[in-house]
Amino acid sequence: MDRHGSPGLGPRHDGSSRVQKPESAADKLAALKARVAAAIGMTQTKGPGGGSSNGLGSLGGLNSVTNQARGGLNVGLHPALADVGQIKPPSKTFNDSRSSRSAPKPSQKQKPLDLAGPSADEIKNNPYYDPSLSAPTTKPRQSRQLIFNQKGKYIAQANALRRQAALEALKKKIAAQTRKVGIDEDIDVEKNFLVEAPPAIEWWDEGLVDGNTYDSIEDPNFIKIDTPDTIVTSYIQHPVAIEPPQDKNAPAPKPMYLTSKEMAKLRRQRRGAELKEQQAKIRLGLEPPPPPKVKKGNLMRVLGSEAVLDPTAVEARVEKEIRGRFEIHMQTNEERKLSKEERHTKLIKHQEEDAAKGLHILVFKISTLANGQHRYKININAEQMALTGIALMNPKMNLVIVEGGAYSTRKYKKLMCDRIDWTENAPSRDKDGKSEALRQWLMAEDEKGELKDMSLNKCQLIFEGEVKSRGFRKWGSKVCETDAEARETLARAKMENFWNLAKSTQ
Repeated sequence: MDRHGSPGLGPRHDGSSRVQKPESAADKLAALKARVAAAIGMTQTKGPGGGSSNGLGSLGGLNSVTNQARGGLNVGLHPALADVGQIKPPSKTFNDSRSSRSAPKPSQKQKPLDLAGPSADEIKNNPYYDPSLSAPTTKPRQSRQLIFNQKGKYIAQANALRRQAALEALKKKIAAQTRKVGIDEDIDVEKNFLVEAPPAIEWWDEGLVDGNTYDSIEDPNFIKIDTPDTIVTSYIQHPVAIEPPQDKNAPAPKPMYLTSKEMAKLRRQRRGAELKEQQAKIRLGLEPPPPPKVKKGNLMRVLGSEAVLDPTAVEARVEKEIRGRFEIHMQTNEERKLSKEERHTKLIKHQEEDAAKGLHILVFKISTLANGQHRYKININAEQMALTGIALMNPKMNLVIVEGGAYSTRKYKKLMCDRIDWTENAPSRDKDGKSEALRQWLMAEDEKGELKDMSLNKCQLIFEGEVKSRGFRKWGSKVCETDAEARETLARAKMENFWNLAKSTQ
């Protein structure tokens, strides 16, 4: 067989065309299929033995066509091209008959595969169906219509806002004028002392009485004690044992007091033991013997003949030794004395220990604090005694609240009630024009420049007790022109009731 003459599957070279344009994959596949169809048609027209068309001859011709439909290098066809131009034989073999029996009849239409899920009724009839886990149904989106605002809508809203702002400003102005005049100072005082009416039933009886009142308490059917829903059971609740709080505030046990004779005896015994120890060290040579302690009283007895020979020199030497011993004594005392920082640290430690035993609170009411010395004493003593609280200054009265340990509050109470003379007045000390910044009712002089009369000024202790924790973090003072401002300041520490108590105290 001539390779170049036969229409095989090998590459075909055309000498006339030297440059070949690139072709796409679809064009190449179509050209290849056309070549295969042409090659098969040529082989079928030739056929072996004149081309028989019936019986086994046709089968043999088909096999020969399949064998001859090969490429130029005797390579088999690609599986994708095997059915191109192929003639199916009419006769059936054993395998064909078997496959025909298993294949469905052409009259019966094969049902397409149902890819749709179960219907809604089938899902709801399922006993394991949980409606809460079903996917949320999405409603079809509806296009919104255009809604145009009416003319003047936002202008009316702006006018309403302006009227509201003007009304609020007018209310603030009226409230400021009212506070200035002093009308609203005593408005809430009576309300704070009103006693509320008792409730129809107490909260601790709500679980024992079937009803909202005590009217049905005589009927045993309305009392829930033996009923199944009663709160009274046979179980006993044992509360957790806690340490008694008063044990923390208990003072430390004091040592036994000794009489003067017992103290002298103990001192004599202690000094004798120290002397014996020193003598033993001197005998062993561990310490040098001390020089004789010569005084003017034992001068002749200790020195003897030496004092007789030159009494003036001996007396001068004795006086020098006396001065030396005194200087050593004073130097030892100075070394043993604490420094300023150590004294301050020791004082802070004692104040903290005093506050740890229990906190006490004192509330004082003072008529006026026009004297600057009184304000200075109140502030400086509270800071030095590590007290926390506040001093509220008001044109009508002044309130001083202090918190601290028992020792500090006791000392401060003596200062406020006994040591300070509240009827005394002193002229203001004008330093850097500070007196000009003070209010007129806080100055010691009146409008004419004369000292104010403070003969009726007094300080009252209106409350004294113990507290669980401090209400103020530090000591401070504040000027409050009105009662509302004073109550607001004390409300931060939840002590506004002290202001009402001070106003009700005469």
